[in-house]
Amino acid sequence: MHNMPISKGSVESLAASHLHTSGRLILDVHGHVARIAGINWFGLETPTFAPHGLGVRGFKDMMCQMKQLGFNTIRLPFCSELFDAASRPNGIDFTRNPDLMGRDGLGIIDKIVEHAENLGLRIILDHHRSEAGFGPNENGLWFTDKYPESSWIAIWSMLASRYADNPTVIGADLHNEPHGPATWGSGDPSNDWRLAAERAGNAILAVNPRWLIIVEGVENAQSGYYWWGGNLSNAGAFPVRLDIPGQRVYSAHDYPASVYNQPWFDNSHYPKNLSAIWNKNWGYLVRQNIAPVFLGEFGSKLTTHSDRQWLRELVRFLNSNGEADSDFEHQGMSWAWWSWNPDSSDTGGILNDTWNAVDQKKINALSPAIFPFPGSRPAVFPNTYV
Repeated sequence: MHNMPISKGSVESLAASHLHTSGRLILDVHGHVARIAGINWFGLETPTFAPHGLGVRGFKDMMCQMKQLGFNTIRLPFCSELFDAASRPNGIDFTRNPDLMGRDGLGIIDKIVEHAENLGLRIILDHHRSEAGFGPNENGLWFTDKYPESSWIAIWSMLASRYADNPTVIGADLHNEPHGPATWGSGDPSNDWRLAAERAGNAILAVNPRWLIIVEGVENAQSGYYWWGGNLSNAGAFPVRLDIPGQRVYSAHDYPASVYNQPWFDNSHYPKNLSAIWNKNWGYLVRQNIAPVFLGEFGSKLTTHSDRQWLRELVRFLNSNGEADSDFEHQGMSWAWWSWNPDSSDTGGILNDTWNAVDQKKINALSPAIFPFPGSRPAVFPNTYV
């Protein structure tokens, strides 16, 4: 028996049919609040071309454990190179994963989606980088010379069409952590991430109008410098404009001092200064009822007092939508922890290095963000679109 789940009740509090947005909320077709409580499972974006851990365990076993722990969604990173004919998945023990024998990267995604549907989990696909590797694109943009923007959009259109009739896949995280030269609202077609997100998002919606279009921030904008992919301070003045309203979700990333010692960690008011920083960069979108924010990455090994303070404040912030006295606590922000994998060098994982046992202190810290709140109405997972 795996460790006790985060929630005794409700993996199914996330809706799974046609999700859409209304102000700060993500809703299902019945108008019930759908709160994503996700986990990042990386590897398809690396030279392994498969989620990590498959040399040690079966993918079905790990996904069952994710559900038992209370997660309701998997954010699944991939790279553009995954879809090249020469990109062959490796590092897989096929005695533990016989269903993956002979499959390419897309075939592995198909099997993960299939088993997620069986379990009642949902999938967010994340274009993590262009060439196979680790972290975001080194150039800070959503394309490279080998994989230009046209390739990026074509891959997204293919995936959106492939899963258009499968409610298990709920959205597209368009690109991981734009930074460096990436701008927001500059109008420059070569580096304005807002305009690129509109081009890709509308291409996706043209073939699959049901997906959430998830748009991360940049590094440097009106608020100054922030985490890569986390700065949404320009999104209020320069919103992402999609052809189908109600499908846009903004996404931020946030990390503690152990990952990089940002100036605010040394502030004399730490950690009470964090909520103002989060609101300046992305929380205002929720507080002002502009759009939902999905905190697509946050994580830590939780070995320092500072990191533990950071996480306590962040979970409280997610639950209250950035407001000290919120009437909407049961309608808190959506999120995905980084990561499931113990082989994340700076954060470790929910799993320990054996790929089996769970780091219980992380589960305990996250538990307040997955319990249903008073007044919420559980939404259910139908098997087909409504």
